[in-house]
Amino acid sequence: MRSFIRILTLLGILATLLQAGSPLTLINPTYLGNEQRNYYGNAAPSRLDIIWKTDIGEGRTKVGQAERVWKGSGWTGQPLMLEENGRLFLVHGSLDHRVRKIDALGGEVIWTCEFPDAIKGTGTLWQFGDRSRTMLIQGSRRGLNASTWSTELYPLRALDIADGSEIWRYHVMRGESFSTDVDGTPLIYRDTVYLGLENGYFVVFDPDPERTVPYKQYFRPKTLEKHPLFNDGDKILHGQNLVTESSPARLGNRLYITAGSGHVYGYDLTTRKIEWDFFVGADMDGSPVVTFDSCILVPVEKEYISGQGGVFKLDPSKPADSSCVVWYFPTGDDATAGSAWKGGVVASPAVNDLTRPENLPHIAGFSAIDGYLYLVEHDSTDTARVWGPNREHRYPKPRLIASRWVGKGISTPLLIGNRIVSASYSGVSLFEFSPEGKVLRLQRRYIGGVESTPFVHNKRIYVGSRDGYLYCLGEAEE
Repeated sequence: MRSFIRILTLLGILATLLQAGSPLTLINPTYLGNEQRNYYGNAAPSRLDIIWKTDIGEGRTKVGQAERVWKGSGWTGQPLMLEENGRLFLVHGSLDHRVRKIDALGGEVIWTCEFPDAIKGTGTLWQFGDRSRTMLIQGSRRGLNASTWSTELYPLRALDIADGSEIWRYHVMRGESFSTDVDGTPLIYRDTVYLGLENGYFVVFDPDPERTVPYKQYFRPKTLEKHPLFNDGDKILHGQNLVTESSPARLGNRLYITAGSGHVYGYDLTTRKIEWDFFVGADMDGSPVVTFDSCILVPVEKEYISGQGGVFKLDPSKPADSSCVVWYFPTGDDATAGSAWKGGVVASPAVNDLTRPENLPHIAGFSAIDGYLYLVEHDSTDTARVWGPNREHRYPKPRLIASRWVGKGISTPLLIGNRIVSASYSGVSLFEFSPEGKVLRLQRRYIGGVESTPFVHNKRIYVGSRDGYLYCLGEAEE
């Protein structure tokens, strides 16, 4: 079964990269590369030279009632990549409210499209119709001066990748949650969109423009299903903080998604119902990541729990209780943090399963709020048992390979071959495994505080920073 899952994943990547006869190839079509959220690029560089940087501006947004100016690229903010007629392009949303299509060779902007508010999350590219057209489905914050109770909120929109023109926009209604933003990344499976919204609901809809409904001067897709990602007890524990910011991942016939209400949910694609519900209680923003052995890695923040935040490995073939826990790895706290981000892991974990060299074990990596990058052997455990996040159960702990200080971070590290790219508020770090398996730091470069997740292709790293720029880093020609 483990080999079968890996083969299916690799075939999916190859099918994406080798679309015979198509002048357009999707290289990084969605957050963390694929439906399993476990592909990060093909080859990492050995240096962090600045090859180019492109101004991605700044924009105003509201946090509560206070107006803020945000620069550059936010969380998760991973650049998408496609190839058209042999030419590489990036598609990237930024905090200045704009989506840009950018030439990946030199950083020139091809087109821009303005959204109603700051764009934090990562979009998804989808080829539709006869696959001759490609759309970007991208979320944003609700709108600078818009009320969450407005009946005209459209923070999720689809653009034509050719020129940035709008195809449709999706209406988000206020629910029990305080937010109507869209930070999560859509998963498209068999031409249907599956997405968690910050209003606390998991929605399913048809993105095909041929089946949208005209409304005023634009078009809207029809919602096929809507499932709450919370229960009455969560409203008591979390109040209105029931947002879902994560992106669903597919393992077999289920989609898994973490929710700010404190649950890991499993949605069955056959019954069209949520059939699996593992309760943690913490705020969880990072997305589940599928491993080669048919498990999922889930990040846990410190907020709302009595114990330590960290990362779970769960086996969802088992009941959604303590029996499904393969291991738990707790991380440290941050004594300087405010009410949120007190510790644990905000970002999605990463695995080396798809690009693992033979001399390395199956490794999971994650950046924590305590400032460390942790690398563990995710398919084995040591003899230690540790308390879970609520100090109700003790669980096995994976074998720690290395921990390296990289600075407080909410970006997902990239494990590609024998190299690791790690971004944090202290900049970008590059590591390499020696032939003996030791983790060596190659270089660190400060390019402003980075909370976005990079993408790597052909020894170039593409990453947005909060300093107002999108960077291309790698091995500059001598």
